[in-house]
Amino acid sequence: MGLLWSMQPVPGSRTGLRLRKMNVLTPMVVHISVFSGHVTEGFSKQSPLATVVIERWYLAPGVRRIDIREDGVKGTLFIPPGPGPFPGVLDLWGGGGGLVEYRSGLLASHGFVSMALEYFIVDTNRPPTLHFKIFEEAFRIVQEHPLVMKDKVALYGLSFGTYVTLRLAAYSKSVSPRCCVCINGSHDPPVHNLLYKLFVHVMHTQNETRSDQEGQVVRRDLILPIPIESKETVDMGRIECPLMMVIGDDDQNWSTSAEDMTQMMRAAGSEHLLTILRYPGAGHLIEPPYTPHTRASIFVMPPKRDKMIMLWGGSPKPHADAQEDPWVFPATTLLEPQ
Repeated sequence: MGLLWSMQPVPGSRTGLRLRKMNVLTPMVVHISVFSGHVTEGFSKQSPLATVVIERWYLAPGVRRIDIREDGVKGTLFIPPGPGPFPGVLDLWGGGGGLVEYRSGLLASHGFVSMALEYFIVDTNRPPTLHFKIFEEAFRIVQEHPLVMKDKVALYGLSFGTYVTLRLAAYSKSVSPRCCVCINGSHDPPVHNLLYKLFVHVMHTQNETRSDQEGQVVRRDLILPIPIESKETVDMGRIECPLMMVIGDDDQNWSTSAEDMTQMMRAAGSEHLLTILRYPGAGHLIEPPYTPHTRASIFVMPPKRDKMIMLWGGSPKPHADAQEDPWVFPATTLLEPQ
């Protein structure tokens, strides 16, 4: 699989490209070719010695994909083949917005009913809005599906999806996750008085963001130190389910304050619920296994759709390891009876 995770944009390509599979109903088609002298002589004008075409599928045979449009919820539900019942997952991506389905498709391929939720829409001229009722309704849709084990529904968050996950687990009266899995996010948002400032103003505040020598936006230190007595900071001591935090130590976008989280849960007597997986050399975008590493890519800011190159961090090999290990890690045991 190293031939997949080590892929890079062709030299001369537009800056900031990121390879993602947005249509999970078709495979990603990859042409693998062998050239003579490709390292020293290049290969763009050479004929390959051998070529093979492979397909990477994000849906196993029999997985069903269902569009969800109800009670203000917009998303996609993926259901594994077989009679069930299955554990469920509400899949929350980050502030990049849009409907991202490939992780949910893979989860369904491994026996989970998973809903990819589109909760932040960036293709509008209006300021972004966010209501936590949407997440509660989405959780209810997954939980009440006839093929889902009602007491085994998890929350799975990345980046801003991590903050949403933790806030739901701590405060929602209708959401009772069996467990939470969070990747590179925090219990504290980058700025307070959500949400317009969170996704718009903060990105253009020079004293909170900075750029490296290549002009890439660095947000690593945006939320540190954690504000004291902030009404937006999640009280981690209120979380009563197993929580696994996956952290890339070279995350240049949104630092995870694991020490603060641990202290809060320890004070509440719930530190035993917390599992932290740290990966040196991994960046922010820890995705499903074998996804090509993207150190920096184009990021679009609403409402004016301003474009910038966002630095995510990480190096190819350690980042690839960080994408594979948590997926193999027996996280499903968190769904088993305690």
